[in-house]
Amino acid sequence: MAEEIKIKKKTVRRGDDGHKVVSVRMRDELIERLDALAGAANRSRNEIVNLLLEAAVDIVKIEDEE
Repeated sequence: MAEEIKIKKKTVRRGDDGHKVVSVRMRDELIERLDALAGAANRSRNEIVNLLLEAAVDIVKIEDEE
């Protein structure tokens, strides 16, 4: 049997991978729609939300109030 077990330290700490956790409140109906998309695409809800947000950020236009 081995006398010791060696475990290498990770150089990147948790949260330092370029991703952050964000909490968002959503209506049940929207979550159901996201889950349906996720199921149809065989992806997680998280992946679907990220893909949709990436696309939306590029096409959103801010308008002044009238």
